[in-house]
Amino acid sequence: MRKITVSLSKGGVGKTTSAVNLAAGLARSGAKVLLIDADAQGQASRSLGLQPPSGLAQLLSGAKPEEATVQAREGLWLMAGGRDLTGAKREIDRRSFGAERVLSEALEPLDGQYDYLILDTAPGLDTLAINVLFYAEEILSPVSMEVLTLQGLADFQHTISGVQKYHADVKLRYVLPTFLDGRVRKSQEILEQLQRHYSQQLCQPIRYSVRLSEAPGFGQTIFEYAPSSSGAEDYQALTERILQDGR
Repeated sequence: MRKITVSLSKGGVGKTTSAVNLAAGLARSGAKVLLIDADAQGQASRSLGLQPPSGLAQLLSGAKPEEATVQAREGLWLMAGGRDLTGAKREIDRRSFGAERVLSEALEPLDGQYDYLILDTAPGLDTLAINVLFYAEEILSPVSMEVLTLQGLADFQHTISGVQKYHADVKLRYVLPTFLDGRVRKSQEILEQLQRHYSQQLCQPIRYSVRLSEAPGFGQTIFEYAPSSSGAEDYQALTERILQDGR
């Protein structure tokens, strides 16, 4: 079972869009996938057109995994985020020992039940985001074509290095350029920098697409909303990269 977190401490880079569409793409390929939303905004549920009664917050409060999970699509299950996670994070903060392992302990019963666990995270580095890094083994960092996001990726690597001292299995496996606009010179310059510094991790870019921004409003993945769009094509390429690396 591969545990992949879609993470970057900076917001506005397309984390939820990438997590939802990657999870959907893997499920479409025949894999059994669980998408876990570790963000108090709960956008992953809305992106799939769902309003689950329970989710990750309830799991962290003692619910069984099957009680906190709903089937979203064929092959795709969801453990929702939402405002209740704010209280769950306060409970984690009160732990005297092992606060960074609370999520790992709660998800332990799921080991081997899915082919992929995809985790969507909030911007910043709160208690729950650190828990995700201590649980996941692979990190996919979406990077929008902005100079500040490049700096954010460099800063995030320092955080990863700190976590690796105690959880050596986690690593930055994928860097995913997002919002690529070929008409803008700055986009190409930033992409070239990524190619120089992250050649092994770099994925095919996700091009800027109005369809990608519209799809969540209809509660649909890009494959459902605009299957012939550039966004669907790009997330299919990402899906194939992830699948190929698992073979």
